[in-house]
Amino acid sequence: MSSSIALKEWDTQCRLLTVGQLSLLIRKGGIMETHEGFTVEHRRFLLYPTFLHQNPQELQPAYRALLREDPTPGQIRFPALAEVVAVHKVESLDTALKLEPLQALTADAIERRFQYRGRPWVHALLLRVRPLVTPLVLPETPGMLGCVSWVPLNGVEHDLQLDGPAVSEAELAARQQHLEELLSP
Repeated sequence: MSSSIALKEWDTQCRLLTVGQLSLLIRKGGIMETHEGFTVEHRRFLLYPTFLHQNPQELQPAYRALLREDPTPGQIRFPALAEVVAVHKVESLDTALKLEPLQALTADAIERRFQYRGRPWVHALLLRVRPLVTPLVLPETPGMLGCVSWVPLNGVEHDLQLDGPAVSEAELAARQQHLEELLSP
């Protein structure tokens, strides 16, 4: 398996996805994204744990203890490969708030992201996550910096040895069904 693109996400959320505790991300985009904000440009990518802007007040209390300082400054340790199983553009705040139990952000954080830049929507991404047997470690380069979602990894395909899925296909299907029930009108 290989991948030459990564998605930046808070370290805490990357770890929760990698161990299978969660399978859902709510995304809006970074401050350096285009005017349209975040789009799902890639269906398969490495998880890029970032420590920038991690905010304990935006994480549900159950996950705050997982916050940590960057253990390897100057290096990025990519823990897993993720594949998009489903993506939904959620354009109702009430619906977006229903997703709080399925992911790590607080309701207030979801609402802030929903309202960000006066564009009322968020993306809900259901992910199939496969931890790497050995994390891919790369030096952090200037091209990786900034508040962007997608990071090309020097245009080089990196061979990855994948472990088993973080959650079984049956569990992922159950999570997808629950998500779709919450999203239905």
